[in-house]
Amino acid sequence: MPREEMKGWEDDKLNRLYGILAALIAVLLLSSCGAEEEENEDTLQVYFISNSETKVEAHPHVMESTETEERLDELIQCLSTNPEKLEYKAPLLGFQLLDVNWDGEKVLLDVDASYLELPVATEVLTRAAIVRTLTQLDKVNYVGITVEGNQLSDSLGDAVGWMSADRFIDNDGDEINIYDQVKVKLYFASEDGTNLIAAFREKYYSTNIPLERFVVDELIAGPSGHVEELYPTVNPATKVISVMTKDGVCYVNLDENFLTVINNVSTDISIYSIVNSLVELSSVNKVQILVNGEAPAGYPTNTFERNLDIVVTVENK
Repeated sequence: MPREEMKGWEDDKLNRLYGILAALIAVLLLSSCGAEEEENEDTLQVYFISNSETKVEAHPHVMESTETEERLDELIQCLSTNPEKLEYKAPLLGFQLLDVNWDGEKVLLDVDASYLELPVATEVLTRAAIVRTLTQLDKVNYVGITVEGNQLSDSLGDAVGWMSADRFIDNDGDEINIYDQVKVKLYFASEDGTNLIAAFREKYYSTNIPLERFVVDELIAGPSGHVEELYPTVNPATKVISVMTKDGVCYVNLDENFLTVINNVSTDISIYSIVNSLVELSSVNKVQILVNGEAPAGYPTNTFERNLDIVVTVENK
């Protein structure tokens, strides 16, 4: 091949190579720009309730507004509009939102009385969806709900108060604070404090906590006010540190207030009110009571079994 043709062929080859390299660089630049745009995309999660009312699910939403107050209004609008996924529904439906007040790190929603007609599980999921959505805003840490200006109470009669996102704990990654109705057998003291009397209690409890913990909490709360024959067995100032069951043994760790007996209830009655109540559960065979993580001095044994010798009925006590 003549030198001139060889040189032309090499120049053409180099030009084609440069073209390919330029195209590759352009593709890489475009990809980089796209990735940067995607990373900078202002996306928050809006939580919706499943139609089965068993869980909430986060749906991504690209925010359009930039100021906190406008972003709050935008999220409220999202929470009031059903999502594209037909198996989910918006939490701010079924009742009227009367007012929204943003004050620093707190947002207060005032709703009408229709809110009180929501089923227990639905109401909890509604709160979870609202709180988890709104607390994503940089300047919002707590959300409160009032009903026509009045304090909201949960199904157990406790004031709800200000709520943060960590108040709603996921179960198995999906369900949030689902409430189950349960009927448990609790043992409270007789009037003279020398015997135990069994009583049934039926309530909704959060499945985020073990049933054993629920039983201990209910014993500390004391008997229902309308039952005159039953008396408290545990000092109401007692704080529960932990409750855990392993291999049929329930470990109940309480603070030092448990050691201070109330009224004329003996230590044995206080102990066996907890033991007998917990052993009624199918998961528990024995109970070990700890105070600040240690077995109290003077206890006759480390683990306690059911003691029905001190149990009487109202008729024969």
